[in-house]
Amino acid sequence: MAAKLRKGDKVVVLAGKDKGKQGEITSVMPKDNKAVVEGVNMAIRHTRQTQTSQGGRISKAMPIDLSNLALVDANGKATRVGFRVEGENKVRYAKTTGEAI
Repeated sequence: MAAKLRKGDKVVVLAGKDKGKQGEITSVMPKDNKAVVEGVNMAIRHTRQTQTSQGGRISKAMPIDLSNLALVDANGKATRVGFRVEGENKVRYAKTTGEAI
């Protein structure tokens, strides 16, 4: 099945502790049905100091389920994603505006 959400998409969180926050997808894990979004679902990780990096408490974005994310359309609102064929190409489009993504 084609991916509705991809790396680099701007999304909004629909449910959970970060509901309403927006961010950009940095990575997608299709097998786990999860994605990592910049600045969302942050957790503190304690790391040991090494010669190359400073140790301490470091905030890290953790994966969030794809069902809790929605794409942001040109108007800045959450939208569902559809697929249609334009010419010979299959493209994603925003259901609210009808624009190709």
